[in-house]
Amino acid sequence: MEKSEVRSYFPYLKNGKIYMNHAAISPLSSLVVQRVNEFLLERSETNIENYLTVIDTTTKLKGKLGALLNTDPDRLAFVDNTSNGLNILAQGMNWKAGDRIILNDIEFPSNVYPFLNLKPLGVEIDFVKSKDGIVSAEDVIAMIKPSTRLISISQVQFLTGYKVDLEQIGQVCSEKGIVFSVDGIQGVGAVPIDVQKCKIDFLAGGTQKWLMSLMGLAYIYVSEELQEQISPKYVGWTSVEDTWNLLNYDLKLRKSADCFQNGTTSSIGVTAFNASLDLFYMYGFDNVEKDILDNSEYFIKQLDSIGLSPILLGVPREFLSGIVSFRCNNPKTFYETLNSNGVECALREGIVRLSPHYYNTIEEIDTVIDILKKHKHN
Repeated sequence: MEKSEVRSYFPYLKNGKIYMNHAAISPLSSLVVQRVNEFLLERSETNIENYLTVIDTTTKLKGKLGALLNTDPDRLAFVDNTSNGLNILAQGMNWKAGDRIILNDIEFPSNVYPFLNLKPLGVEIDFVKSKDGIVSAEDVIAMIKPSTRLISISQVQFLTGYKVDLEQIGQVCSEKGIVFSVDGIQGVGAVPIDVQKCKIDFLAGGTQKWLMSLMGLAYIYVSEELQEQISPKYVGWTSVEDTWNLLNYDLKLRKSADCFQNGTTSSIGVTAFNASLDLFYMYGFDNVEKDILDNSEYFIKQLDSIGLSPILLGVPREFLSGIVSFRCNNPKTFYETLNSNGVECALREGIVRLSPHYYNTIEEIDTVIDILKKHKHN
């Protein structure tokens, strides 16, 4: 599939809009909209109790997601958002006073509050201090203490787009018996992640950003070894092995990650996500990564050429993602100028954040650069 064909699936492009805010929320492709409409038609007119259809779709979806993350589908569960996914980990472990957790000072709050909430149990939090918007694997590893029990970090930092070396951290965690948790919401769908190679114990992410699906559906990956250490604090009728023996009341939890799916999953979210992944697979995830990184490298170079030095200027390609951010005087005016000229982006913590996806073009980036250049010289 050529990029021009992919772009035909995004009807908003006909309106002349340039959308570069995928780190916040993605537009829905016409393929996703079609599948969702088919689902709604079933639920409203034809196969109203479409439970078996949903089960089939969920099974296929876990297979696709498992292939993307390099894990068995049994290690995956669906939840409603990334925060609740991370709370499964935070609340499920057997903590003792003096245990330590390593976070960092530029994490999105979803990957902070579930662990700060453990402080009444005597758990201590160590924050790695970022340097020029970067928290490197070396910085994280240097913070490890004998009592460090868990490290949690985003694969891609939401403000700067820096992609940390997960494999380096994972190797050290494996050697030291530290649980390694990753927030994948800004990475999965844009850049590769291999939970086996990186020795990740727990991963959580939503589907509405780089994976281009609906809000209200997220996923977790739990290694088999870690699951044996977690006691689910919330269980329900779908958590148990004999789910459909409704009056048996035998609290025998499933051995798969399905035990963390304690009730009805968002059927419409599953339907949309399955369709979204189909489009990714049609184009090829290798092509997705290449196009995203090519866009980011080009964007960084062009921003620098007009005197708006991006935060990750000079950072090697291996640490880039789909997010390109820059600091400037009066960032709100730059942000407002872009939006008034049909460019959707984000303003976060005084930083202008642009996040084009694989289907965005060099020509669109050039248009953004021209707008920024004119504004800078006004």
